[in-house]
Amino acid sequence: MNRSDMDNQTDQIDQIVAPAKAVQEIAKTARNAIDAAREAGGFIARFVSGPLEQGMGIFEDKLKYMRWERQVRLMQKAEELLRSLNLSAPTRAVPLKIAIPLFQAASIEDDNFLQDKWAILLVNAANAESGIEVRRAFVEILEQISPLEAKILDVVYSLPFKETQHDGIFASDLPNSARRYTEKGNREDGLEPSDEVKLAIANLARVGCLKPGMSWGGGERFQKINPTILGKEFVQACRIKQA
Repeated sequence: MNRSDMDNQTDQIDQIVAPAKAVQEIAKTARNAIDAAREAGGFIARFVSGPLEQGMGIFEDKLKYMRWERQVRLMQKAEELLRSLNLSAPTRAVPLKIAIPLFQAASIEDDNFLQDKWAILLVNAANAESGIEVRRAFVEILEQISPLEAKILDVVYSLPFKETQHDGIFASDLPNSARRYTEKGNREDGLEPSDEVKLAIANLARVGCLKPGMSWGGGERFQKINPTILGKEFVQACRIKQA
């Protein structure tokens, strides 16, 4: 056998052996993955008081269990809100460009206060008598705010809009309370809120729901804030109007 024939034979053997080795490696990786999933699934199952299969499912999709739980709560809350409006079912279809991102975000929201906002937004979008046009922007805003920021909006927009839009609002006691800005305010009214609240106001300004005051030098002043049209409409869309 000459050198060329030997090389050809070697190549043929390699062509047979290489795929076999690849299959073995894939099988080995798959076995390791199954073993890891089983081990992790068993560990998780101990903590959720469920079967091994459920634990493995949680490991394979870490959001699966939480999303199921939150989806159930969202559905229950939406049904409760519909009943409070004397509605047995939605009275208008929610556009898919709003419904899909709304369902996705609401189903992974782990804060009950915020998920209630999602349920209200959904019901208002599905209620022809709500008088509210739920916009995609509202979905995006709700995705980007924290429970503290939502509470600040509730307090701010509980005040008369026209007056506070013109005069502004003292921010020193947010999120506990807010008062319309007047020249007769006391010293405490002129204090800045906590750093946490200032950061919340800054984010609410970023999404267009509030405007902080401005200093003569152009910097932000947090003693006084102003509501916005977008903020007003967003908060209204996240409030249920009883029948």
